Amino acid sequence: MNLLLHICCAPCTVYPHQQLTQAGVQIKGFFFNPNIHPLQEFKKRLLAVQQLQTITGLPVIYRDEYGLEEFVRQVVFREQQRCSFCYFWRLEMVAKTAKEQNCAAFSSTLLYSKYQKHELIKEIAEDIAQKEKIPFYYEDFRRGFSEGINLSRQMQLYRQPYCGCIYSEAERYK
Repeated sequence: MNLLLHICCAPCTVYPHQQLTQAGVQIKGFFFNPNIHPLQEFKKRLLAVQQLQTITGLPVIYRDEYGLEEFVRQVVFREQQRCSFCYFWRLEMVAKTAKEQNCAAFSSTLLYSKYQKHELIKEIAEDIAQKEKIPFYYEDFRRGFSEGINLSRQMQLYRQPYCGCIYSEAERYK
């Protein structure tokens, strides 16, 4: 099977990449994260994904335009639903790109983090899969959270201190 894997960041990609590769899945990464704030943080995460690509040889499609303005326009006055919008936006883009790339399915490294809203991600991805008529590959990668952290540290990948958006940054440092 060939799979387009949405990459939220390099450290969250290490364990899923390892597990999927060992299972014989052909993976292509997809970096699309218009929610990340500030621009310097976005650039650090982008650079870390490029570093991971160099280390592992993982092919990656980059949608690396800085989309914070659109993200903020969509969530302002709806801050409590920002994660739903953010998951939907990124997962819909990976599903559409997977179809364009003739991939058998799509998935996301968001399923790795124990800090994300796992069931919401799964529900949104399954809805998108039906709408876009492309399978969503589900695997709970959280079981390898500690292992992934250790591996990403060994690779000296930049590890971000918050999810990415301006609101999560504020919550992290309050």
